[in-house]
Amino acid sequence: MSKNSYCYQINLQFFASKKGVGSTKNGRDSHSKRLGAKKADGQMIRVGQIIYRQRGTKIFAGQNVAMGSDNTLFALSDGIVRFQKFGSKQSKTRVNIIKHQLNA
Repeated sequence: MSKNSYCYQINLQFFASKKGVGSTKNGRDSHSKRLGAKKADGQMIRVGQIIYRQRGTKIFAGQNVAMGSDNTLFALSDGIVRFQKFGSKQSKTRVNIIKHQLNA
């Protein structure tokens, strides 16, 4: 190197102009199925109305109640909904419809 020459060392770092986007394994979910009671104990109900939506037989069908192919309980007559415990330890639940003439 000569007496008047200068030597500069320049450290440059180049940054990405676009963010590197990787794929994610999250972000999927199914829509809720809206299961559960649609009518409460003591409520009036009409023929064909749904009482309880369920997966499996969590609640059993009693008088004037039928079970659909997807285990949905629905009314076979107009009346009042009554939930009742039964079984040896009162561990099971049944739903009945007490017939009652509804005024339309």
